[in-house]
Amino acid sequence: MQYLLLIYSNEKEWYSQPDKDKEAIHARYGSLIGEIGKTGNFKGGNELQPTSTASTVRVRNAKVTITDGPFAETKEQLGGYFLIEAENLDEATAIAARIPDAETGSIEVRPIVIRG
Repeated sequence: MQYLLLIYSNEKEWYSQPDKDKEAIHARYGSLIGEIGKTGNFKGGNELQPTSTASTVRVRNAKVTITDGPFAETKEQLGGYFLIEAENLDEATAIAARIPDAETGSIEVRPIVIRG
């Protein structure tokens, strides 16, 4: 079964860190991706641009409204995702717990609906 691991963290804290700390975290991500890639669990993933680059689209009564920024103000912002293959929710959450941002933010684990 496929799962989307949504990686939430405090964007302001991330950008305020020294470059050497960010590089160390990126290295941890690289190691994790390499490990779960070898096992066949990793299917894809990306870091997202800052929320300041986001646009939110709504359609109400056939009228399209586009606003700058994310949908809601929160302490943690969606910063990236992993698409993984796992036998079950237990395996998916075990992988999610290994994501570096789980230590300071949160990882939402969502099963993918596959139709057909």
